[in-house]
Amino acid sequence: MSDLLEKLANYEHNRWSRWQKYLHSCSIKNSDGSITIPKDKVDRWERQLNTNYDELSEEEKESDRKEAIRIIAILNELKGEIK
Repeated sequence: MSDLLEKLANYEHNRWSRWQKYLHSCSIKNSDGSITIPKDKVDRWERQLNTNYDELSEEEKESDRKEAIRIIAILNELKGEIK
């Protein structure tokens, strides 16, 4: 079980890291080191976080499906070890 935990924790860190890289690439870095997120991104993400999965666009659902597929791949890799 600890192997599964570590693989999922590694996945989660990588997922978070990808998101942060994307977020920072869309944002404006200020002279004090902080970042400013553009209004269009804030509007989009606020709409998404307040929307149930079944009400998302197909494109948005596909993004979530890709993440789910990554998790399934990890579970399948360790299938014989999960008890």
